[in-house]
Amino acid sequence: MQDTELLARAEAWLAEDPDPETREELTKLIGSADTAALAERFAGTLQFGTAGLRGELGAGPMRMNRSVVIRAAAGLAAYLRNKGEAGGLVVVGYDARHKSADFARDTAAVMTGAGLRAAVLPRPLPTPVLAFAIRHLGAVAGVEVTASHNPPRDNGYKVYLGDGSQIVPPADAGIAAEIAAIRTLHDVPRPDSGWEMLGEDVLEAYLARTDAVLSPDSPRTARTVYTAMHGVGKDTLLAAFARAGFPEPTLVAEQADPDPDFPTVAFPNPEEPGAMDLAFATAGEAAPDLIIANDPDADRCAVAVKDNDDWRMLRGDEVGALLAAHLVARGARGVFAESIVSSSLLGRIAEAAGVPYEETLTGFKWIARVDGLRYGYEEALGYCVDPEGVRDKDGITAALLVTELASTLKEDGRTLLDALDDLAVAHGLHATDQLSVRVEDLTIIAKAMTALRETPPTELAGLPVVKAEDLTHGTATLPPTDGLRYTLDGEYRARVIVRPSGTEPKLKCYLEAVIPVANRSDLPSARAEGTRVLNAIKQDLSTAAGI
Repeated sequence: MQDTELLARAEAWLAEDPDPETREELTKLIGSADTAALAERFAGTLQFGTAGLRGELGAGPMRMNRSVVIRAAAGLAAYLRNKGEAGGLVVVGYDARHKSADFARDTAAVMTGAGLRAAVLPRPLPTPVLAFAIRHLGAVAGVEVTASHNPPRDNGYKVYLGDGSQIVPPADAGIAAEIAAIRTLHDVPRPDSGWEMLGEDVLEAYLARTDAVLSPDSPRTARTVYTAMHGVGKDTLLAAFARAGFPEPTLVAEQADPDPDFPTVAFPNPEEPGAMDLAFATAGEAAPDLIIANDPDADRCAVAVKDNDDWRMLRGDEVGALLAAHLVARGARGVFAESIVSSSLLGRIAEAAGVPYEETLTGFKWIARVDGLRYGYEEALGYCVDPEGVRDKDGITAALLVTELASTLKEDGRTLLDALDDLAVAHGLHATDQLSVRVEDLTIIAKAMTALRETPPTELAGLPVVKAEDLTHGTATLPPTDGLRYTLDGEYRARVIVRPSGTEPKLKCYLEAVIPVANRSDLPSARAEGTRVLNAIKQDLSTAAGI
């Protein structure tokens, strides 16, 4: 793009920008003729997809800002009207990040101006409360303003349709087309009022529903340390735990209250190195039975347990299997589902229990759509334990259920680690790991995927690759997606899945090897062998992908 064209685009954008902060930012860039910074902001537009929108805050079409959000809301409104939903209700929720409240208000204004009814949650609340409210209120769609566990500089825009689950193709393309058709923000009516501000009764209805995930007569004795990771989960989780009769969690004070700057963590994600350090330190003083962490919008749940003298984060696959086994033991029936990047252990548990099992593409937008779903999980700390109430991952109800399980085990002098050992003996040790590469330059991811497609590995960790699938073509049971899946030969039933992240600048590789276990005494050697195999796969895969 020529400098003159770039400056002309920036001037045109500035003329429409309703936000004084981004107007000031853009005015300075234009005034200083900072073409490099302008090029970053005007190189294209943030693409609306199945993850909605997510990006860095700032001025211009390549950033998250009020102009981009107003266009997204107008596109969604047009899509809904074209689907015959004129006059329908759209519920809007938001987290405590920078600009979230502004984006929520803009969305409500656009919906109202488009002839739809809009209702905004009363304050920053967990994403699962929004997912619940859509079904509870009979809405035709919902919007959650959140960037989940992304860095502080980001924000995002997540869209749900009337069944309470996130959008999937072709709805994303339909909405994107309507967004692209908007010529100017001056064509988008935005009244100053006319939408409803919901009261606390919606949250109360959600909290009443959380009771349903627990057995009426289960013990409630496990003591927890809890971190909200500077997000919006604390008040809702404490209220849910109090209703259930669990001991009041000990809070990680430094991370308890919402703070959009996330001052104690580089990335507000319990999976990131260092994010749980303050929780571990608090647990060292409080001596709880387990640590619970939510991500900032509280749709994910992390669990840590005492392992000898140290605290250890359980993998999402481990928590997913524990919750599944707990539900099976309670007599749960219905389909148990997971995404293809999650451990195959869930399938073994379901098979042994005689309950249906399904695999889906990555993301709860797919898991939530499984017919007859009773339980769904994904390795990235996402668990759906009450699909009739929340058709999405829910870090609050997952926290309740895992604390119920810990309480049940505690009554018998056992722990979550003992329960994991039981599963390993029953079904084999399902060792999982991830090779995750965060990049500044997205072309690195594209080059790695191209390298693997053009020259797929023939062996990993000395195990022959007996099946290499390019998932862009889809399979008999899965629609197309940008990913690769390798099945390895040998008794370990090892497999690898490689895919670009849909929400972060990461290449993610998911590894699994199943080590046979005859009895509990075999577990230490099985774990050592699992670690060895996964590390070797990781090394060989890195070489093959050039990362």
